[in-house]
Amino acid sequence: MTSTITLDRRRLAALAQSYEADIVQFLRDLIAIPAESSHEGPVIARIRQEMEKVGFDEVRIDPMGNILGRIGSGKSVIMMDSHTDTVGVGDPKEWAWDPYRGKVEDGYIYGRGACDQRAGMASMVYAGKLIKELGLAGDYTLYVVGSVQEEDCDGLPWLYILKEDGIRPDCVVITEPSSLRIYRGHRGRMEIEVHLRGKSCHASAPERGDNPVYKMSRLVAEVEKLNTRLREDPFLGRGTIAVTEIRSLSPSLCAVPGACSIHLDRRLTAGETKESALAEVKALAGAEDAEIEILNYETPSYTGLRYPMEKYYPTWVLEESHPLALAAVATYETLWQKPPVVDKWTFSTNGVGSMGLMGVPTIGFGPGEEEVAHSVVERVPIRHLVEAAQFYAAFPLIFSERQVGPRKGNG
Repeated sequence: MTSTITLDRRRLAALAQSYEADIVQFLRDLIAIPAESSHEGPVIARIRQEMEKVGFDEVRIDPMGNILGRIGSGKSVIMMDSHTDTVGVGDPKEWAWDPYRGKVEDGYIYGRGACDQRAGMASMVYAGKLIKELGLAGDYTLYVVGSVQEEDCDGLPWLYILKEDGIRPDCVVITEPSSLRIYRGHRGRMEIEVHLRGKSCHASAPERGDNPVYKMSRLVAEVEKLNTRLREDPFLGRGTIAVTEIRSLSPSLCAVPGACSIHLDRRLTAGETKESALAEVKALAGAEDAEIEILNYETPSYTGLRYPMEKYYPTWVLEESHPLALAAVATYETLWQKPPVVDKWTFSTNGVGSMGLMGVPTIGFGPGEEEVAHSVVERVPIRHLVEAAQFYAAFPLIFSERQVGPRKGNG
């Protein structure tokens, strides 16, 4: 089934290696363009330029601002994703180098977005060039997607793509950093806010009021205890809950506040749901009179399009025996003649949209190390860029050749 790739794997590796300098330069160009969520326009334009340069069959930008580069027009529809936004740099004094320069040193490229997630895009685009030059096209349609607003609301661009862009993929490959391991899921998450009301008064006589900060402090202690007794899954690990922000509303610093709120980051393991997580918070001592809500995301994209989404991002796991997982493993073994490590991410990805909410089989394989994402030492090994390009070039043919029975096409 995979004889074409088996025979040519050395040629594929050699050609990918010959484009190392081009991939590195493209990645450095992407790093040099700051693009936090809702400001991705300039980096999308640079990606379009490179896709057209290497010979994609079609390149288009949808109304949300996601870029979709197409190769082929066969029956198996494969989509690969790299989000194009990054987090900010935080305190510039924490950085030992310019985060937007794309420093190259000792076999690594450093900078904001180096691994999260510009590396995946650079490797995917040059995988398209490898497919074209080596004749690796098959009975498949490949879409290389540069999605927007993931850092602010993971999954949102894929809700839009799958509901509004008229494409019905057989699978999605997430290219978030996985250290070139095959990742088949991760915990879900949700953003919860808890509000307590009190009674404001002059701070010189606090007994006249009812300070909600004191009540909230007791509730925060209960949240800390809840974190120790959450459900655990043998593959995904334990669910977690953390207070990440505390706010109060007061007419002045000389007044007892009238309201206090906390923000909760809740990570959901297998078997935990939106409903069960909310019920646990509502059952905490001190939450009897609290207002508890799941937040909504309504920020417009850089094109001005507003696509609201509840900030609930479901857990997802692809079974090890699923044909997509087996195709990913087969691709790895074909290219490198050894079994891959199959694992999961600790953080959250657009897979919460593609598989968690929309049910499209999803798998992950990406250059870079998850541990350095969002850090001031963010980096990606140059070797990873070249090898990821090989994987992305080989996977569509191997996956499509392994497909049996009727397959879905474009909608």
